[in-house]
Amino acid sequence: MRDAVADVSLDASHLVLPLFVSSADETKPVASMPGVSQLPIEQTVQTIRDLSGRGLYQFILFGVTPPDEKDDTGTYAASPDAPVNRALSQVRDAGLDVVMYADLCFCEYTCHGHCGALCDDADLVVDNDRTIALLGETAAAQAKAGAHVVAPSGMMDGQVAAIRAGLDTAGHEHTAILSYAVKYASGFYGPFRDAGEGGMQFGDRRGYQMDYRRAREWRTELAADLDQGADMVMVKPAAAYLDIIRQVRDACSAPVAAYHVSGEFAMLHAAAERGWLDLKEAALEMTYGIRRAGADLILTYFAPDLLDWLE
Repeated sequence: MRDAVADVSLDASHLVLPLFVSSADETKPVASMPGVSQLPIEQTVQTIRDLSGRGLYQFILFGVTPPDEKDDTGTYAASPDAPVNRALSQVRDAGLDVVMYADLCFCEYTCHGHCGALCDDADLVVDNDRTIALLGETAAAQAKAGAHVVAPSGMMDGQVAAIRAGLDTAGHEHTAILSYAVKYASGFYGPFRDAGEGGMQFGDRRGYQMDYRRAREWRTELAADLDQGADMVMVKPAAAYLDIIRQVRDACSAPVAAYHVSGEFAMLHAAAERGWLDLKEAALEMTYGIRRAGADLILTYFAPDLLDWLE
């Protein structure tokens, strides 16, 4: 009877699995994220093949860049040789029936770890206008490689319009944009920076990510991205921002994604390892909570486990 009257659903169609793609020859486990690893390109493709056979069909790729390929502006992100673009091409050529998202940001590709080209004025840190031009070029490269969706996460002003223009000019009018429209400067990103090796060498990202003490700023960010052509929008993080997910869901008709981020994932594992909670029950409860708040899509490292737990 409880199943019959439950009014919130959760299945594989709601899940997007983040994967970290490396040009290295061997898998490298991420110590702060149990069960998550940096994957060689071939293993990334095999993982996607295996999980798609189990019903998971949405994946977002993040690149792990060798130090000698990083520079001031993150130009390697647009290279056909970059791990993300090589993996996208191989998934496309394999004919797998999946939806491939490409994270579109430069923090993993810059030598300084910020999300774009730097200003001469150190107080400003990131040069917004230079960065959005580069984002348009990189989005076109990712779409050419095989991305069905590009997902800009840098929170640059005007980035969606620049990306849409870059995609359309390059003949990728049908490539969708999932904008990280509502992304907060959060303390829950730490394990991700270990996984992507994109930590900052100085400063922080509070100048371009949102302040969690502000309850209404999301309206401005959401409206701007939708006006510029975002096809989907995201709230990040998820578990600490359920109120924002609900308000964004109520404010727009576009699909809403929520990113259950690395720190939220890691803290459940840490508590479960100490016997303080049951991992399966806690992860299911938290994921259902994100759905209940209004998320259509949930980016989560728990996706492979959820395939089993939801059976």
